[in-house]
Amino acid sequence: MFISNAWASAASSTANPSLSDSLLSMLPLAVIFALFWFMIIRPQMQRSKEQGKLVAGLQKGDEILTTGGLAGRVVKVGEQFVTIEVASGMQIHVQKTAIQSALPKGTLKEL
Repeated sequence: MFISNAWASAASSTANPSLSDSLLSMLPLAVIFALFWFMIIRPQMQRSKEQGKLVAGLQKGDEILTTGGLAGRVVKVGEQFVTIEVASGMQIHVQKTAIQSALPKGTLKEL
């Protein structure tokens, strides 16, 4: 009474989509991937490479800043850890991965 009959529609003439239609349907996906690559993935890879160079090039006497905000002078460089002097006579050990950046020479004297 309230439900109408459902009738099948006629078969469409484009039963098999052509190759160009399928490539055009994948175009937005390719554009989104390209945007992600150039805006997110590539800059992160460059930052990671720069961080690796910084950690590999640490030497005794370098002034550094850790991710926790500690500034200090490198006293000893180990394989996994670095010993830094944050105050006269106070040395702490931090992981190499915790080093955020290298400071210009003489920065600690100004602080």
